Amino acid sequence: MTAAKTTTAEPTATTAAAAAAAAEPASGAAGADRTGARSAEAAQAIGDARERIDTLDDRIIGLIQERMAVSEVIQRSRIASGGRRVHLAREMEILGRYRDALGRPGTQLAMTLLELCRGRI
Repeated sequence: MTAAKTTTAEPTATTAAAAAAAAEPASGAAGADRTGARSAEAAQAIGDARERIDTLDDRIIGLIQERMAVSEVIQRSRIASGGRRVHLAREMEILGRYRDALGRPGTQLAMTLLELCRGRI
């Protein structure tokens, strides 16, 4: 049995140029490939909004980390007093508050938050 010999063509300047042209946004707007926008104005608006979202995400992450630290204090205090680490009635209140404010996805968000804040001790 003989092994089939495979060859690969070396990239040429023509194929490299074609690939570069295919990567260019159709509108020619800078940054459109990163935003999906079809105009420079839309790309700028999307870029600005994304910067704002990144700033908000940084704040949200910081608040979640703060919440985790506060939750740890509560759990330690509850355990030190002879109580249980988790207070299910309180968790149900939190789930309800998030569901009321954000709908069904709010419940999932609250569950994730509670999971992050539980059991760190």
